[in-house]
Amino acid sequence: MKRLDGKIAVVTGASSGIGRSIVERFVAEGAQVVAFGRNGDSLQALEAAHPGKVIAVIGDVTRQEDLEHLLKTTVDRLGAIDILVPNAGIARVVSFEDSTADAFATQFSVNLFGAAETARLFVPHIRKGGSIQFITTFLTQVGFPGLAIYSASKAALKSLSQTLAAELAPKGIRVNSIAPGPIATPLWATVGLPPDTLNAVAEKINARLMQGTFGRPEDIAETSVFLASDAAKNIYGQEIVVDGGYTIG
Repeated sequence: MKRLDGKIAVVTGASSGIGRSIVERFVAEGAQVVAFGRNGDSLQALEAAHPGKVIAVIGDVTRQEDLEHLLKTTVDRLGAIDILVPNAGIARVVSFEDSTADAFATQFSVNLFGAAETARLFVPHIRKGGSIQFITTFLTQVGFPGLAIYSASKAALKSLSQTLAAELAPKGIRVNSIAPGPIATPLWATVGLPPDTLNAVAEKINARLMQGTFGRPEDIAETSVFLASDAAKNIYGQEIVVDGGYTIG
């Protein structure tokens, strides 16, 4: 028997990287998944690769109408869900000097408000025994120059996860978060640094990692499967750090 047999999941930010890997692992473990993201071609390819197991919904977590469309599609087609992973997120390197209110709003709108609103809409439709997994970052535990806004948005999400764990437990819903460390995903190339600078930063990061290299999206997906499974039924309000040892190096 597969670990997620008969379960229904919704994953945002599913077009690529960690989100896509979570969708694929959930399907491999028996779940049916609604995959939400902005890249329609990628989502449709994902749906075509897993006929009858993946439902693609195109949209942006910062648009209320898109989230409501995601909810309606899910409820109309599947009724209710067991697992929610509000994974959509962005990262931008911004010096503190340039950290204006608009710069804060850009990242918080996706990383915190988009994730929170996704959860708020879906909570009434999560079956008893279900779970929510927020995706935070190892940077809630260490500082990294230029990522004050990103780290702050994820730290707020970590706090939200812990509070919701207590608030939603009486409804039979477990809430936890996963904190990825350096992971090789397309997100890395979108932070706003030139390629030579990115490579130099990557070399410094690799020197602190126990395996000497960035982790893979599959590492996070495996943790996500565990947290969604019955094996984690007594885990509430925890942030599981999957960072290759960076925070202890």
